Parts: sequence; C-alpha cells; structure tokens
Amino acid sequence: MKKDPIKLIVAAIAGAYFLWCAYDPYQWHLIDGVNLVIHEAGHLIFRPFGEFMMIAGGSLFQVIMPGLFVGYFWYQRKFYSAALVLFWVGESILNVSVYAGDSLALQLPLLGGQDSVHDWNYLLSAMNLLPATAKIAAAIRLLGTLAIVLACVGGFKFATKGEANG
Repeated sequence: MKKDPIKLIVAAIAGAYFLWCAYDPYQWHLIDGVNLVIHEAGHLIFRPFGEFMMIAGGSLFQVIMPGLFVGYFWYQRKFYSAALVLFWVGESILNVSVYAGDSLALQLPLLGGQDSVHDWNYLLSAMNLLPATAKIAAAIRLLGTLAIVLACVGGFKFATKGEANG
C-alpha cells in the first residue's frame, strides 16, 4: 500500500515529541495530567485487592488504561492508531519510572501532601527492594523507551492509505 504523507508527518511529530519525553522524562509533559488522573483512579479500582495492590494499582492502571486502547485498535486492525496510542503507553511507563526513582529521595510533590504514602517507597520497601531503586527505575525507563521506539517503527510502517491500517 502507498504511504499516506499526513500519517507520516503525524508519526514523525509524535515520534520526535515522545523521544524527547524519553530523553528527559523528569520534565512535565503534555499528557502527564491525564496520567495523574488515571493513576489516582487506579488506587480506587485496585482497592478491593488489598493495601499492596491498591498502592500498586495507581502505576498499574496508568499503564493498563492506554494499553487497553492499543489492544482495541490492534484488534480492530487499526494498526496505525494502535502505534500512535503506544506512544502514550511508553510515556506513561516513563512517568512511572520517575515515580519509582523517587522512592528514596521522596522529592516529588504528592497529591495528598507531605502526609501521603509515596507509592514506590511503600512498594519497594514491602518487597525489600528499596536499595535497588536506581536499577528498578532504570529498567522501567528502558521499557518505556522501548515502547516509544516500537511506536515510532509502527507509526511509520502502518502510515498507509486506506481503512485497513487505521
């Protein structure tokens, strides 16, 4: 199939933006406000599964939600759309890596203020992994970056004309 120049331009712009996010995930990015709302909803959704899962649920749901959209578009054979939403998944994972990396320093502002539980401090402490904070955050960041690179590849590969590829 012939490539759609508009889709190629959109993929290039999205790729450049999200690769910048991967380069510097510590900056506040456009979609982080949406990620924060979804993160907080995740705590409520996972609450019935106990304290550990309620706390983990914020970061989990923040990644699961955009992942559901990727799955939906893939199932509908809208591969270009799936690739574009995969950028969101990758950026959300990057966002989680920043939170995980803060589990020792505890510098990020939390919605509940100073008396709030820092999710990743709690999670890594509960698993006796707090000393591995830097390695865990780096692994999460790598996963997010790989998702963004995969989204770039998919965005260009599936930037074709016609309904079949989204």
